Amino acid sequence: MIELREVSRIFNVGGQEVRAMDRISLTIELGEYLSIMGPSGSGKSTLLNILGLLDTPNSGTYLLEGINVTSLSDNQLAATRSRKIGFIFQFFHLIPRLTAQQNIELPLLLAGVPSKERQARSTRLIEAFGLAARSNHRPDELSGGQRQRVAIARAVINEPAVLLADEPTGNLDRHSGAEIVELMEGLNSKGLTLVVVTHDPEIGRRARRQVRVVDGQIAADSLRGASHAAP
Repeated sequence: MIELREVSRIFNVGGQEVRAMDRISLTIELGEYLSIMGPSGSGKSTLLNILGLLDTPNSGTYLLEGINVTSLSDNQLAATRSRKIGFIFQFFHLIPRLTAQQNIELPLLLAGVPSKERQARSTRLIEAFGLAARSNHRPDELSGGQRQRVAIARAVINEPAVLLADEPTGNLDRHSGAEIVELMEGLNSKGLTLVVVTHDPEIGRRARRQVRVVDGQIAADSLRGASHAAP
């Protein structure tokens, strides 16, 4: 489903060349559950941004469902991103003036989906995610765990092929964080490809496959219960 071939991302910082990604090759199959771990500054967030089409590589090739997305225009990238990829972030990024249901419906509104269909689809997710009693509340009236549930519902309402989560429990207490991880794993069990960037080794180990990034390169790529260094 996802294939990176010798992908590099280079930044110029104070006249110095920084290789945030250094010729990374990575394949992610449909329905996989993969965690990306590594120390701060290792390149894992840059890798997630490349996977999510939020950034473009300086060199190499990125195939998403067989399409070479490195050759797409900005408008084509935006359209592909909205159809194929869902995002979850540490700080939720909900719109304060909108209710939970309105936040969830926002991607459908931007896509021009009629109001009746937006409401039907968002209501199904609200009920599935245990938010029925909070659907008309604004973000500042919700707990951290509830806000992240709203953010996840918004991320998957367009039925993306892959869900990318960047430190999804980093702003939550342990109990709420565990509930969010279980919610994401439930979506993965239904076939959604799940990629999680995390500093938390406990969360990272829950993924069936774990990739460790160090100095912009893949240092290890292992399946749960087995381990090997990357070539």
